[in-house]
Amino acid sequence: MEKYNHLFSPVKIGKVEIPNRIALLPMGVFSPRLMNHDGSYTKDGADYYIERAKGGTGLIITGLVPLPKGGLPSILNNPESYVKNQKYLADGVHKYGSKVFIMISALSGRSSTNPNDPAPSSLPNVWDPTKNNPEMTKEDIEDYIRGFAIGAKAAKDAGIDGVEIHAVHEGYLLDQFTIANFNHRTDEYGGSLENRLRFPCEIVKAIKKECGEDFPVSVRYSVKSYTKGFNRGAVPGEEFEEFGRDLEESKKVAKILEEAGYDMLDCDNGTYDAWYWPHPPVYMPKALNLKDVAEIKKVVNIPVICGGRFDNPELADEAIADGRIDMMGMGRPLLADPELGRKFKEGREEDVRPCISCHFGCLARIFQIDYEKMATKDISCALNPRCGMENHYNITPAETKKKIAVVGGGIAGMEAARVAALRGHDVDLYEKTDTLGGVFVAAAAFDFKDDDRRLLDWYRKQMKDTGVNVLLNTEFKPENRSAYDEVFVATGAKERKLNTPGFDSEKVRYAVDVLQNQNIKDQNVVIVGGGLTGCELAYDLARKNKKVTLVETMPTILNVEGLSAANYNCLMDLMEYYKVDILKSSQVLCYENGEAVVETTTTNVPNSNGRALVMSLQGVHKTVKRIPADTVIVSVGYTSDQELYNAIKDEHVHLLGDADHPGNLMTAIWGAYTTALNI
Repeated sequence: MEKYNHLFSPVKIGKVEIPNRIALLPMGVFSPRLMNHDGSYTKDGADYYIERAKGGTGLIITGLVPLPKGGLPSILNNPESYVKNQKYLADGVHKYGSKVFIMISALSGRSSTNPNDPAPSSLPNVWDPTKNNPEMTKEDIEDYIRGFAIGAKAAKDAGIDGVEIHAVHEGYLLDQFTIANFNHRTDEYGGSLENRLRFPCEIVKAIKKECGEDFPVSVRYSVKSYTKGFNRGAVPGEEFEEFGRDLEESKKVAKILEEAGYDMLDCDNGTYDAWYWPHPPVYMPKALNLKDVAEIKKVVNIPVICGGRFDNPELADEAIADGRIDMMGMGRPLLADPELGRKFKEGREEDVRPCISCHFGCLARIFQIDYEKMATKDISCALNPRCGMENHYNITPAETKKKIAVVGGGIAGMEAARVAALRGHDVDLYEKTDTLGGVFVAAAAFDFKDDDRRLLDWYRKQMKDTGVNVLLNTEFKPENRSAYDEVFVATGAKERKLNTPGFDSEKVRYAVDVLQNQNIKDQNVVIVGGGLTGCELAYDLARKNKKVTLVETMPTILNVEGLSAANYNCLMDLMEYYKVDILKSSQVLCYENGEAVVETTTTNVPNSNGRALVMSLQGVHKTVKRIPADTVIVSVGYTSDQELYNAIKDEHVHLLGDADHPGNLMTAIWGAYTTALNI
């Protein structure tokens, strides 16, 4: 019997019927391999979307297509070729009964990495607040409006079902026009709320005039800004004065957008100043926007989508049944598992590979540069290396079936075992403890990492479902090597130890021990190491009312390669909110008498203009202070465990995951997937 009847009922956007209430929300897909210069998708880019339609997603909303003509991909670069090239996407999605909307973007204003891009008014740039983006001219606004109509018509001619306007959302250009503190204009596009909404309202009217009233136009919409000021976001639960759009104004805005002709509101919250609301990391609550979006649904008669860590089908079904929302929007969960819709419908939730809200493979990756190609990298997923490579990176049957040993039941070991077994190999997985998961079991122990624990459950189920022979409490010996054609060594890494005086005290503990036992009872905690784990520990203990001091030897913290700015900003703001004391350029000299003796080095760091920061300079100056520390937690990284590998290595022995080099989950999974794919 079909589950979630409301979630899998049809819904109309204008006169276009969507077969179910699951929508793929827009995520950036604009690398040259996936998007043509005319703004259409290449075959690879289209296949990425088609895979999600095939998996049971009712509505595909593509990532943004830049509107401005020029160096970036844009429909305006060549509308004729766009129509021709985009038909493959439309036909491919329609083949599976789904519908597809193209998101057309006015781009970023002050949120652009280029401070020369125009904004509604002269405003401080998000990324370099020492510079102001210039004010947009009325001629520019008129050009944009005409461009949106041309782009929408090209999409319609290509067989696309509708367009989504980007965006009165996330502090992008159109959103900046609508917010009083971002819009200081004195012409008809500034001042009153109606004037501030004139730009997005004229866009939808121009599209309807060009494409007809029956052509659906959605708008990406942030209900609340959760913004305290320029570059200042508000964390969940914080009392603050809204600098952007509050809920009461938002209700008025939503009505005006509906009256102007928009057929749907695709909703979440936030701005680039509060970037962790529209791109919520693991530290943010699940379904964090549902309450606010439900308030908007009360005042409009058009469909409303809710997104934002919203991957619970039972909750979505209830919210749709109650009339709080019309559709469940997901971005990253559909990257991790493109078959999510079908699995929900069949009641196979335990088979869904969960998104862990890390952003490593998606949001962070699309802004990274592939220096060999001198282009931005493709969108993908830390947990699903096949994402964005749907027809190039598939698990195919092995030409020769082999006997394979996987040593180590962490994530890298289980991924290698899973892929090898799916390819038809005979796989034994050796794990010397009584539990699969390795060090990820400790990493998943935070109470806010329930999706990490779901991922562990998924992998353990995969071991059973793929027929991997799991040998718990069994150590692989060098003499076992001869019984196997190939050996994957995934023995992980060991925590780095410090020989700091006093660190032999029972009050000094290491991160894995603390994470596994979750038993810090003392009030004053000093954490040594400002990497990701150290900062997560600091946040977790501080919100549990501990007095936390974080000590880092570097002049900055969270020096994590590939970390998304959304995750970084969120964790930084949370540590500030919970009053974590952060000591940078510092080291613990010793631990004695219940105190950490910390030395901090200061240098003459200049101000933002390259001049003196203080009245009297000190040069290189060291200060020492004693910090009460009932517990010291050391989190200073890992060293690879290659003992077994060195004992048995040959051309058929493969080193994986942290045993190769300590890294994040993405490097472990991608390396294991690729290695097992090539055996």
